Amino acid sequence: MKYTFIAANEFATSQWAGGTTTELFIFPPHATYQKRDFIFRLSSATVEQDESKFTHLPGFSRKLMLLEGEILVSHENKYTKKLRKFDVDEFDGGWKTSSIGRCIDFNLMTNEFANGSLSYATIEKQQEFVYAIESFWNWVFVYVNSGSVLFECQKEIIESNRGDLFMIEKPNISTIKFKNKAYSELIFVNILV
Repeated sequence: MKYTFIAANEFATSQWAGGTTTELFIFPPHATYQKRDFIFRLSSATVEQDESKFTHLPGFSRKLMLLEGEILVSHENKYTKKLRKFDVDEFDGGWKTSSIGRCIDFNLMTNEFANGSLSYATIEKQQEFVYAIESFWNWVFVYVNSGSVLFECQKEIIESNRGDLFMIEKPNISTIKFKNKAYSELIFVNILV
């Protein structure tokens, strides 16, 4: 098992047509979003225009979770869905997709060789929380959307704040324990490759 902590100020943020995007993780490490040669990718984006079109990504499955705001997502000739905070939409990256509304979102993109899930937890101040890890996941990520939390992993305690990412590769533990210093919102990503 290998675990890594990445602080919010270590991520690179760039502009896209509708706002900004921050790449949180890409696998394999040598892959790039521009070349579309990744197996999976985690990112967060701001949508700063009232209407936007999603990048066409054939060959990839997308899971989109809203972290702030509200949008109406439309998949041409498929369906339209309203998303509010922590709602998830799962769709084919090759679909023609657009949205109305402004938000901050969290994205999981996977190719045919990977599968993943997104979930969240809100934890009150001074509350303890235990997250169960399924043995078949190859990767577990915890993104701190808000607040300040203490992670306990293999008897080591790591303090994490808004925008930080905690990653476990090939987990051999069954739980991660959290204790909050303040009200916190955590996003959990599980990946099977």
